[in-house]
Amino acid sequence: MRVLLVGAGGVGSAITKIAARRGFFDRFVVADYDLARAEAAVAALGEAEQRFTACRADASDEEEVARLLTEHGCDVLMNATDPRFVMPLFNAALAAGAHYVDMAMSLSRPHPADPYGTCGVKLGDEQFERAEEWEKSGRLALVGMGVEPGLSDVFARYAADELFDDIEEIGIRDGADLTVEGYDFAPSFNIWTTIEECLNPPVVYERERGWYTTEPFSEPEVFDFPEGIGPVECVNVEHEEVLLVPRWVGARRVTFKYGLGDDFIGKLGTLHALGLDSTEPVTVRGEDGRPVRVSPRDVVAACLPDPATLGDRMTGRTCAGTWVKGTKDGLPREVYLYHVVDNQWSMREYGSQAVVWQTAVNPVVALELLASDVWSGSGVLGPEALPPRPFLDLLTAYGSPWAMREQDPSPALPAPAPAPAPNH
Repeated sequence: MRVLLVGAGGVGSAITKIAARRGFFDRFVVADYDLARAEAAVAALGEAEQRFTACRADASDEEEVARLLTEHGCDVLMNATDPRFVMPLFNAALAAGAHYVDMAMSLSRPHPADPYGTCGVKLGDEQFERAEEWEKSGRLALVGMGVEPGLSDVFARYAADELFDDIEEIGIRDGADLTVEGYDFAPSFNIWTTIEECLNPPVVYERERGWYTTEPFSEPEVFDFPEGIGPVECVNVEHEEVLLVPRWVGARRVTFKYGLGDDFIGKLGTLHALGLDSTEPVTVRGEDGRPVRVSPRDVVAACLPDPATLGDRMTGRTCAGTWVKGTKDGLPREVYLYHVVDNQWSMREYGSQAVVWQTAVNPVVALELLASDVWSGSGVLGPEALPPRPFLDLLTAYGSPWAMREQDPSPALPAPAPAPAPNH
């Protein structure tokens, strides 16, 4: 297998570190708009860099990316950029006859008249509109293959296949006890993506109603996370799993909730009130006095520390998981399938902070399954469309096992005081 990795930031560079220890590929071409960043990602691999090549690429330029795929003879495009570039990269892979993998899907647009009740353009809609073309091409676009979405979707399919006869609700629950020394506000994941998913209207799925939206941070509940993290207040956030899981897994309700905390929610609310979450360029005066067009959200991102550089200052654990409630053999059952990464471990083993590493390991596992034809298909598919057991077994073989906790079926606890520091 020959892979074109587009994006050499935190997650992209973690992907190279993880892949470098595996033998399933012949060549990894690492491309970034900033050539120096791509070269640094390759140089950091030491002796393993012989199977890696760095080059420059503009992720917004479909023709350039398609040309790179062809020139390097790549079988698959791995998208490690932010969601703004999903569609040009997705289209470039189709044009070049390559497979495609991403960790976040095409952007949503709120309903113009009823944003907090009715879906507008949903996450992934633009990609699914081209599903027939992908199927006819015989190529696979594996979408939402990070940790959330990604591993969380694999958990949902595993639960449906092996743990339940009937599923009442699938709820992705994400929480952490991560702290970053020296910063009052330092998100551990890309702030551009964080703003997008946290301030957009969250989507909920119900079988009788279909997909609908609510107000941001709705339906607060306390979820008790495993392995010492403990109770964290979680709220509804827009996320791909709610749009993916119901397409392939039968459940009466699907939700996604983050453990954010009052302080984090308050800061996001302030950004929104000031218009600093906007992606529409505004005019400001440059150093030479001439007008310059900039996106407020890009300014916010530029003012915050790069999440990939926070590992040395970060302590704690991050937990991604899927809570499932239903019945098995006529009896009620409730489980939480989860994956925990300790920042101290990921920094020691890979030099990557926990949230970044946890996101990066899952697409590498998926690439290895595709390379061996254990996973295969054509069209636009989510992770839950493919057999879950090989993925979970290989994830464990990578040295990062998952776990399952049986829970007593009971209603969620009421929301308490502020929660620990946010995850992503």
